[in-house]
Amino acid sequence: MHISIEKKRLCLDKKLQNAFDSMKDSFMVSDMELKKLARQFEKEMEKGLEQPFDSIPMIPTWVTEHPTGNEHGEYLALDLGGTNLRVVSVNLKGNCDFEFEHTKYPLPASLRHCSCSELWAHIVGCIEDFLLQKYSPLPKEPLPMGFTFSFPASQNRIDQGVLQRWTKGFNIPDVEGKNVVSLLQEEIDKRKLPVKVTALINDTTGTLIASEYSDPETKMGLIFGTGVNAAYFDRIDRIGKMRETVSENLIKTQTPIAINTEYGAFDNEHKYLKRTKYDIYIDENSTRPNQQSYEKMVSGYYLGEILRLVLLDFAIGGMIFKGQDIHKLKIPFIMDASYPARAEEDDYRQLPLIDKIMKTSLGIQTTHCERQLIQEISILIGTRAARLSACAIAAICRRMNIQSGHCACDGSVFKKYPFFTMRVENALRGIFDWKHGKEIPLKLVAAEDGSGVGAAIVACLAKKATIEKAS
Repeated sequence: MHISIEKKRLCLDKKLQNAFDSMKDSFMVSDMELKKLARQFEKEMEKGLEQPFDSIPMIPTWVTEHPTGNEHGEYLALDLGGTNLRVVSVNLKGNCDFEFEHTKYPLPASLRHCSCSELWAHIVGCIEDFLLQKYSPLPKEPLPMGFTFSFPASQNRIDQGVLQRWTKGFNIPDVEGKNVVSLLQEEIDKRKLPVKVTALINDTTGTLIASEYSDPETKMGLIFGTGVNAAYFDRIDRIGKMRETVSENLIKTQTPIAINTEYGAFDNEHKYLKRTKYDIYIDENSTRPNQQSYEKMVSGYYLGEILRLVLLDFAIGGMIFKGQDIHKLKIPFIMDASYPARAEEDDYRQLPLIDKIMKTSLGIQTTHCERQLIQEISILIGTRAARLSACAIAAICRRMNIQSGHCACDGSVFKKYPFFTMRVENALRGIFDWKHGKEIPLKLVAAEDGSGVGAAIVACLAKKATIEKAS
């Protein structure tokens, strides 16, 4: 475990010490600054609920019911991500319990640029393979399926979703602007498989629903990974942009609805976040400048790149790695989030892990002082990301008057980045002025499988709603 900067002295010369102190100041975020950001976050979320095209989208998911934990039955889920496809069978047993089995299918690189028909043929081929392995014979009645679609889609119903644009390197013609549920169902029907796609969700909404099923104390679902996001339940009568598109009954009955915040877009206008020169460089040189500004400061995709830019800055300034070949350090994104994460975990006395990483990955020999510096820079980057992450949680709590409960979290940063949970919870303590020495009332906990189990539970809720509507 590391020792904080205040508790140990770094053996830096004056020029490097001054550069480090300046860099340190630019990354520090005080409790007072967090409080202001959390208040602004809440205002921006409220604007997103009133206006269709604000910076934080606040997308209604059309999931209008909380799971009770007593749901029963067998359901399927399809999880389409960036590199894999997963087909899941979930047996909901009630009493907050479930069993599931799944098969993961790789997505060939060629599929990212194939035809529309080839895409859905491959996906449904995987579904068919899964069903033939699990069932003999195939069920006669259609199995409800929830579809986790991790690409931007607009929805007017739970069982439809129009692809806005491909991301993650996909570029398949004739899919953008179309209902992906219909395209999937058409291919399923063509093969005469007993499957009915009843719901489309994203992974964050699935995280919320799966965790609510197992844990009644769940208040929101959060993703802290390559990207960041949150989902929570609001009320339709409090969402201005829905008033003209929903029935009067849904408004009068204060119907709940899960909101997919997509809050990584907070402060795209660069008014509130204190950005360093490294953040500005990343944004200006990204494929989408002035978009996802908050995400670029806190998500796992950028943490290693921030570390690289700081080290490169100091190296070009002649303060570290003197006389060494630093050409690899000049390669964008050569360092991922595992670099600062492992640097933080290293034994501060000798720092052998940092020594090994720098030698093997970048071909750079480091002194003990340089390794100390790398660890401290990593601490600053990781701490800032965690503290800023608390602002979104605080904003949701304020809006919904959440006093206590569990925040169900998933993603590689939450699972693997050292001290992340502790730092977020400490930041929440500072924002809400919770007393030190006492356990905080809002805890970050590991989420259930959102993209699999969550999608199946939403399929169950959608089937239930259809039956109730027909009766």
